[in-house]
Amino acid sequence: MTNETLLIPNWKTRDWCSAQKNSLSKPVVDWLLEEDSMTRRCERYCHKVTVQPLFEGYVSASSLGKEQSELPTDKRYWIREVFLFGDTIPWIWARTVVPEKTLSGPEQQLIELGDTPLGRYLFSQVALELDYIQVSLQDS
Repeated sequence: MTNETLLIPNWKTRDWCSAQKNSLSKPVVDWLLEEDSMTRRCERYCHKVTVQPLFEGYVSASSLGKEQSELPTDKRYWIREVFLFGDTIPWIWARTVVPEKTLSGPEQQLIELGDTPLGRYLFSQVALELDYIQVSLQDS
């Protein structure tokens, strides 16, 4: 990883929007919305892709705020926030939110990924369902 201190984005205060509605260029939007793994996309441009977990754990539905309206109803949600690095450069800050009731059987492995990229697990599964992606521009 890089030696500089990275500021962890505060997801509650960010201006989130659909990638299609953002002021991003078409090539960036196309890259973000490709239907394959973001990890694999980064691997196309970098020699080494690593993950630095920032938070992994359960939170109550009430702690999600307006984000809750975008998700299936549940009492608790598993959250995973990570930086995805390509060749020690932070490319992506990612936040994954999964309803607890969907974490049964093989999906239980999601909560034990640690520094394994989420895409390496998800895109090896047959029953993958990717709901949506929201983006926010990097802080100045």
